[in-house]
Amino acid sequence: MEIYGIDHVEMYVGDARQAAFYLGTAFGLHVHGQGGPETGLADQRSLLLRESDVQILLTSGLAANHPAAEYVQRHGDGVAVVGLEVDNAAVAYTTLLSRGAISVTEPITYTDEKETTVVVAAVAGFGDVIHRLVERHGPRREFMPGVIQISEPATGPDQKLFSEIDHLAICVPAEQLEPTALFYEEVFGFNRIFEEYIEVAGQGMDSKVVQSPSKHVTFTLIEPDPSRRPGQIDDFLQWHAGAGVQHIALATSDIVEAVGTLSGRGVRFLGTPSSYYRALQDRVGEVETPIDELEKHGILVDRDHWGQLLQIFTESMHVRRTLFLEIIERRGAMTFGSGNIKALYEAKERELSGVDA
Repeated sequence: MEIYGIDHVEMYVGDARQAAFYLGTAFGLHVHGQGGPETGLADQRSLLLRESDVQILLTSGLAANHPAAEYVQRHGDGVAVVGLEVDNAAVAYTTLLSRGAISVTEPITYTDEKETTVVVAAVAGFGDVIHRLVERHGPRREFMPGVIQISEPATGPDQKLFSEIDHLAICVPAEQLEPTALFYEEVFGFNRIFEEYIEVAGQGMDSKVVQSPSKHVTFTLIEPDPSRRPGQIDDFLQWHAGAGVQHIALATSDIVEAVGTLSGRGVRFLGTPSSYYRALQDRVGEVETPIDELEKHGILVDRDHWGQLLQIFTESMHVRRTLFLEIIERRGAMTFGSGNIKALYEAKERELSGVDA
């Protein structure tokens, strides 16, 4: 069983068209396909957004008992499906079940009766999130032949800011971190590549990072420390009503250009105090980008044994203040440094303690 990468994420949202407008206008992820009752998707509307290897499927339920509507009622807008690209969906499905995974959907084949075939199956993941196993043959332009009708994107920014989904950050309830990490190690064959404990202002959290052997699927798993003061991870779990994806990290080759462009489109990012940048060079060494330029945009820098990574986090897009996005540029770094998780934690605290916009 080979897992090549994150094929797509599917978000269940209250209004797919409204979400697509925001992600298109602000982030340049434009509609490349859609499906609904007219394509055999009963009681739902789905819009496919793309840029480079980033694929996000937005789905809204058109009936109160549709899974997407029920998900949004419980969790708000959020990631409900993480699609994993595999070499053979049927074999992957059988292998995962033999290792203890719970079946959601048996293998289904979609074809245009020409040169494109897509096979999908699904198993349970964490919380209410499932993993869709995706096997593709033929042109990459097709998503699910016959179900999602591919179209040319509407006119919009031509600038390509993102290359792929770098990782997903996942919050789980206390005492679920180790079982969740073991699940991905023992069932999916992932490797544990990083772990640490973070303490900020009397709050605490544990994190473990698991990664596929291909290194193209990375999950940062986080749980709160119940012995410390309740904090933002507890808030996420309460507002989201359980385990879920806290943020999606989008990879870029030029974070300064990306952040400048996104800021110009109205995207708001978490702030970082000036004191962070005064100590930056002592903590991470020489940085290719001038520090005043990093401070201007609020970009964080960290390092591991292999190099540096630059990252920044948006404010949450949702009324529950749950899901948000990360922009990340890797300059050799293969994992995560420890400094920026604390910096993110502190920045998120400032956002949550501020006045609502």
